[in-house]
Amino acid sequence: MGTFERYLSVWVALAIGLGITTGTLIPGVYETIANLTYAHVNLVVAVFIWAMIYPMMVQVDFTAIRNVGREPQGLILTLVINWLIKPFTMAALGWLFFKVLFADLVDATTATEYIAGMILLGVAPCTAMVFVWSHLTRGNSAYTLVQVSVNDIIMVFAFAPIAAFLLGLSAITVPWETLLLSVGLYVVAPLVAGIITRRYLLAQGEERLEAWLQHSKPTTIMGLLATVSLLFGLQADRILDNPFAIVLIAIPLLIQSYGIFFIAYFVARRIKLPHNIAAPASLIGTSNFFELAVAVAISLFGLTSGAALATVVGVLVEVPVMLSLVAFANRTTRWFPAPKLP
Repeated sequence: MGTFERYLSVWVALAIGLGITTGTLIPGVYETIANLTYAHVNLVVAVFIWAMIYPMMVQVDFTAIRNVGREPQGLILTLVINWLIKPFTMAALGWLFFKVLFADLVDATTATEYIAGMILLGVAPCTAMVFVWSHLTRGNSAYTLVQVSVNDIIMVFAFAPIAAFLLGLSAITVPWETLLLSVGLYVVAPLVAGIITRRYLLAQGEERLEAWLQHSKPTTIMGLLATVSLLFGLQADRILDNPFAIVLIAIPLLIQSYGIFFIAYFVARRIKLPHNIAAPASLIGTSNFFELAVAVAISLFGLTSGAALATVVGVLVEVPVMLSLVAFANRTTRWFPAPKLP
């Protein structure tokens, strides 16, 4: 890991500070950026995320995807965590904190909305940022691609029923445009571009591919920092106007994030998964598809609702939490056997 990547948490902290500062000083710029959306997907954020993912897609050896079937435990672990555990632990923590522990601090209606926002985060496993976390833990890129793709397919069918059940609603409106556009922007488009680019570079020799990958490394990190700075700039007013509510929401979200990761990581160790599969599998279950969660919260409860605020807080806590878990995973590679898959 290079010096720049080694101090990534420092650069992220600076990006957060820059986002909040500029969001406060030049709110008009961020209002303009906030309006550049289609189907609740911010197009500027999409460009930055695409810049993160595209170089990593070029790294994927697509011929290695056929080997995923030799290590099915990692895929099974991801699916169990994402669909049988995470949504229900998120709902339970939301109820515990806002109906019991914080009941005297938040009115009943707002508490219910906070719980709803947390549930929507819990039912939406991450699509885009997972590739970054996998990259930072030296994960198996082909295996990560399969894990994300299978989760996306299941999400199309399972998101609405699970969310409706946990929210206690007879029907839930899923913004299909948001779901499909996000998967297209963050998975399909960079995947196709990565395949084309890799084939083009390999036609010129392995050395040409390796040189391109080395030169493209800063693009992923700069895309991450730009995304973080922009997200915090877009939410600067909420952060500064209602810091107490943000702290209250962040507490159960932090417990959920670390709890889910360590459950998955412990199981991965017990079943002796190699680290390059165990780390991404655990991180996929920890992070969230925040674009979808925010869009559904807004459509169901309104832009200024507690549910929308809870999903936004999920965005704010995710990057620092994931960076800390990446650091932990990188320090514990010795806990796992050597990789079996290329």
